[in-house]
Amino acid sequence: MDTQQAIRETPEPVTPGDRPPRLGRVPFVDNTAAMLRDPLGFYDRAGAHEADMVGYSVAGTTGCFVCHPDLVEQVLVTDADVYEKGQLLQDTLGQFIGEGLFLLEGEEWQQQRTALQPAFYRERIAAYGDTMTEFADRAAAGWSDGQRIDVLPHMQSLTLNILGKTLLDVDIETTADALEPLLDALRTRLDPRSLSAYLPLWVPTGTNRAVTNSLAEFQSTLDDVIAARQREDEHAREARDDVLSLLLSLDDETMDRERLGHQLLTFLVAGHDTTALTLTYAWFLLANNPKRQQRLHDELDATLGERQPTPEDLFELPYLDAVLNEVLRLYPPAFTAFRQPTEPVTLGGYELSTDAQLTLPQWLVHRDDRWYDAPDAFRPERWDDDLEASLPDYAYYPFGGGPRHCIGMRFARMEAKLALATIAQQYAVEAVTEPPLSLAMQITLSPTAPVEVRLRER
Repeated sequence: MDTQQAIRETPEPVTPGDRPPRLGRVPFVDNTAAMLRDPLGFYDRAGAHEADMVGYSVAGTTGCFVCHPDLVEQVLVTDADVYEKGQLLQDTLGQFIGEGLFLLEGEEWQQQRTALQPAFYRERIAAYGDTMTEFADRAAAGWSDGQRIDVLPHMQSLTLNILGKTLLDVDIETTADALEPLLDALRTRLDPRSLSAYLPLWVPTGTNRAVTNSLAEFQSTLDDVIAARQREDEHAREARDDVLSLLLSLDDETMDRERLGHQLLTFLVAGHDTTALTLTYAWFLLANNPKRQQRLHDELDATLGERQPTPEDLFELPYLDAVLNEVLRLYPPAFTAFRQPTEPVTLGGYELSTDAQLTLPQWLVHRDDRWYDAPDAFRPERWDDDLEASLPDYAYYPFGGGPRHCIGMRFARMEAKLALATIAQQYAVEAVTEPPLSLAMQITLSPTAPVEVRLRER
């Protein structure tokens, strides 16, 4: 979906006590109904507004979009200690991952983050490179010249296999059988177009029943995985350094059964769904921009020849890096961040109370024509001339920012680049699905229909 940026005018000066301008005059019609009908269109209306903070009221939730990089930085970095993830996320995700790293707050979050950080040290991530290229090569080996594929399921299988081997070291096929139904049910429940998104889980809708049943099955599978790991002798457990082992090494008070399940679900969702979507959007964009795809092939051929890429090679592949930057700019799987102040604050000249829900949308900031020429166009070369250094710091934040930035950022970027390089060495892709994509704001920014390409052996 392309955004249409309006010509921005200088907003009127803000008087202390003013409220941010709102979208429409009748909250139900102009906000709730609009969000139910077309969530991305509702976001785009906020992005087209001349103000950088735009109020909304959706299904009883009152908040505002924060659309200027400086204000985003103030919330995520400068004043991070007076903001938390907030009630909106707790209400929607708390039952599933409320005890996971994504939603924990304060000292508990700091303890968990510190305990898990060793699994994401640069040196440790580099050691995963061979596994990433091996699984990418294995995925490509199952394809053939002229084959037409729906990209997303292939990328989900690839990233889940990589995650299972590197970070969790589990039988991922068994885990996937329980995980995918749960993710499908959660995507439906959390889609703003779904009535269930605004109802408690105990309300017996078909979607809620699907979530409850699949969650029970997933928890049972996790119990089996955990029990198998705990049966290992002490030497075998100490020899591992994956995320699951780090979690199990914590004492029972720090990591009880519920928290362990929430942590694992957090990593499974964040670690495989987001990267699978990134790769899907990459193939879609490359297929629809053959000249830019050719430039990528030329760089890979010149740098790698016929050998597979390594993490060290990524420093010599600047166009590959630019492609990934541009994919994450246009289609950030984590399409927005949410925060809520823990005390009255002033932001952008407006005084906000502790019940204000702040929406910090990458989807809008990344496509703002104040920071990017032709913001809806796929132009990896825009990153060639030190664009990132010239941007406001938070004009680009696909992995969030501040102390709560994604712990797996380095892992995800390396995985995406190694997978793209390994597969692009073997295949070019031709467009079957053409723009615009039909997208939904679910757990992540997801396509609502198959994203198809045709494969051509190189």
